[in-house]
Amino acid sequence: MRILLAEDEMDLSDAITKVLKYCKYDVTQVYDGLQASKACQENTYDAIILDVMMPKKNGFDVVKDLRKIGDTTPVLILSAKSETDDKVTGLDAGADDYLTKPFQVKELLARLRAIIRRNGDIKEAYSIGNTTLDHETFQLSAKNSVRLTNTEYKIMEYLIRNQKTLLSTEKIMEAVWDYDNDCEINVVWAYISNLRKKMDQIGSDYTIKAYRGVGYKLEMRDDNEQ
Repeated sequence: MRILLAEDEMDLSDAITKVLKYCKYDVTQVYDGLQASKACQENTYDAIILDVMMPKKNGFDVVKDLRKIGDTTPVLILSAKSETDDKVTGLDAGADDYLTKPFQVKELLARLRAIIRRNGDIKEAYSIGNTTLDHETFQLSAKNSVRLTNTEYKIMEYLIRNQKTLLSTEKIMEAVWDYDNDCEINVVWAYISNLRKKMDQIGSDYTIKAYRGVGYKLEMRDDNEQ
């Protein structure tokens, strides 16, 4: 699950990110409202956590602009403002929930799970053809099953969720690794190769097709490949 975290207090942002990653969320951190808006335009997220008092553009305006363009991504507002009118302002702007600072980590996680469930995007498993990817166990299953590593799971989930799209190596790197990660293109290829072998191993009727110089896509195997 991909989460955008927009919080200008870097220590707090790092602390929240650490917890979210421990819970197997993929987190993108930004530190002002303009960065948040840009990230939402360029990428797809399962949920957004927005601080209100951010530089350049406040959280209320970010969520208002998202809703104006039809973006329904669940939004959890974080704010030190605890007055009822502030909460009403956030919810009327289009936020799905509002959490005041300071907060307990357990409550943050519970509210995050709740807004994702309400949006209908949370899934226990992703499927394509005869192949299922389990969110809880990281098992990739078809005729047989195999457990994926954390990175393999992220790549496979991204491929399944974008199964109609030809995904460039850069897009995969951006979706799976942090922006400041030193991951190289050949590392992506190595993971793709391992995933392809594991799909062969479990008898999947899909494989990962490579288009030289363009990218990767999940496609049904040809009859002579099965």
